[in-house]
Amino acid sequence: MGDDRIKSVVVVGGGTAGWMSAAVLARALGDSVRIRLVESEEIGTVGVGEATIPQIRNINAFLGLDENAFLAATQGTIKLGIQFVDWRAPGHAYLHAFGEIGRPLGAVPFHHYWLAGRPKGDERSLWDYSLNARAAFAGRFDRAVRRPGGAVEPLTYAFQFDAILYARHLRAHAERLGVVRTEGKIVDTSLREPDGFIRSVTLESGEVVEGDFFIDCSGFRGLLIEQALGTGYEDWSGLLPCDRAVAVPTANAGPPRPYTQAIARPAGWQWRIPLQHRTGNGHVFCSRFVSEDEAVAQLMANLEGEALAEPRTLKFLTGRRKRFWNRNVLALGLASGFMEPLESTSIHLVQSGLSRLLNLFPDKGFAQRDIDEYNRQTGLEYERIRDFLALHYWANQRQEPFWQACREMAVPAELTRKVELFRTHGRLFREPDDLFLEASWLQVLIGQGVIPQAHHPLADQLTDDQLQGFLADLRKITADGAAALPAHGDFLRQQCAAR
Repeated sequence: MGDDRIKSVVVVGGGTAGWMSAAVLARALGDSVRIRLVESEEIGTVGVGEATIPQIRNINAFLGLDENAFLAATQGTIKLGIQFVDWRAPGHAYLHAFGEIGRPLGAVPFHHYWLAGRPKGDERSLWDYSLNARAAFAGRFDRAVRRPGGAVEPLTYAFQFDAILYARHLRAHAERLGVVRTEGKIVDTSLREPDGFIRSVTLESGEVVEGDFFIDCSGFRGLLIEQALGTGYEDWSGLLPCDRAVAVPTANAGPPRPYTQAIARPAGWQWRIPLQHRTGNGHVFCSRFVSEDEAVAQLMANLEGEALAEPRTLKFLTGRRKRFWNRNVLALGLASGFMEPLESTSIHLVQSGLSRLLNLFPDKGFAQRDIDEYNRQTGLEYERIRDFLALHYWANQRQEPFWQACREMAVPAELTRKVELFRTHGRLFREPDDLFLEASWLQVLIGQGVIPQAHHPLADQLTDDQLQGFLADLRKITADGAAALPAHGDFLRQQCAAR
């Protein structure tokens, strides 16, 4: 029998997606597969994925990256959640905090007890029961809370960092693992007969790079997945209507917050991501409702610190490839699709795609059933994230034309079902392949003003005194835990100060 094992993988494109792919494959496959990455310094990377979600800690750990060294190398800060300012209506704000909200009692999730207290005059915020929220707004962080008696409660956290520096950090690690980098611009792609698989790519220098398997990380261009294979694109702008972003860095105006901000604007929203050396800012907007000049002016008028560069504009179409894996090409990063950075999912989708690839890693036969399963699972994950993002736009009470149009858009039946189930009795169930847990849906639904009409009947088994005592105990535990943490700035200086 012949040897059908994959012997060579070619990663097309650098940036976070390319170098994360190369590093993970080198770490997982070892010396059995040659990994080569082709990129051109003439082609810049987007580099706006500066905020992440907690799952990034898993891939960093898999790669063996020291967390403090990684944060220092990338000018990183800690992220405990995302604050949404003015999304429900001007003057209102809430936090999508990582981690749990309160604690369940028996078989009943905590939020039903919080809901049960509201008709009885308890108007305290849902976020009074979130350790992450308390710590975030107090500007505090440590990796764990040490409770009286010696118990240790880890915090759920992610990172905010310079994506270009992160790619550089990953590159150094990948090259230590044996990945070979080739500088060059791809000018041609060769397909083999009769199956139309990619045989090789040709560089501007004339060099031909062959491979058994290709990972397309070439950004929006989709050099292999689209330009060579014509895979097709599914347009989601009907649900995620923004199609432009303008970005500009600023000097820090104070200690870096341990959370990201997303601030609603008349036709979109503004991000604010504090790093150790600067703050990343951007305005994501819909060009049908505001001109680029107006969008830039709105961003520049709402900066907290001095601008450090000229604003730059990025155009995009929200959606996904019709197939993420086509023949012997798998697309990751912007080559696979784009959903705006509202919930910081871009880097995670690279990570989850790589995890799925390792579970379904092919041989040279490229079994179609495996490819179909990868596409099915990835498609479901994309759709669940899309629906979660669309909820932010759909459930609003703002009066501008853009936001009125968002309220009136037709959303998927699955999203409508989920919202109405929650609106009736506060029921929340996590769907398979849903990245976001019940606590995430809870915070965004409540934050956007979707308040249940009733709560779980079993929550009424507590007497009023028992309910008040239970809620008061949780508030004290949460407040005490947050108060015991050091300042976020002190943590950075002592643990991972950038060079």
